[in-house]
Amino acid sequence: MLIKLILLFTILPFIELAILIKLSNYIGLGYTLFIVIFTGVTGAYLAKREGRGTIKRIIIDMRHGEIPKDELINGLCIVLGGGLLLAPGIITDITGFLLVNPSSRKIIKIKIKSIIQKKIHEGTFMFFYRK
Repeated sequence: MLIKLILLFTILPFIELAILIKLSNYIGLGYTLFIVIFTGVTGAYLAKREGRGTIKRIIIDMRHGEIPKDELINGLCIVLGGGLLLAPGIITDITGFLLVNPSSRKIIKIKIKSIIQKKIHEGTFMFFYRK
């Protein structure tokens, strides 16, 4: 898993940079910079808005004595998506918007739940808690 993350964080920036350079050759440097800044600002706004709604739903669930499992996965998706939207690049922006957008997040949430359930049934799901 660590090797995959190292490869992801070393190769992805080069791919993103190549895409941005190609894009700037087609539409110009100014428009490319505008897209990068616009997606960053829009992503921060969307992540903040969706995050506030998720926190409110977590509080409501907890007040009713329920464990907010769906909302915790929503929160994770929103934080990850917001971070990806702040990073410059087309691939990270598309992934970030998919994670922040409520309709596409529903599909992603189903996949995350199935992965977690599979790992729990296999006995390979690990959760570390430190006090």
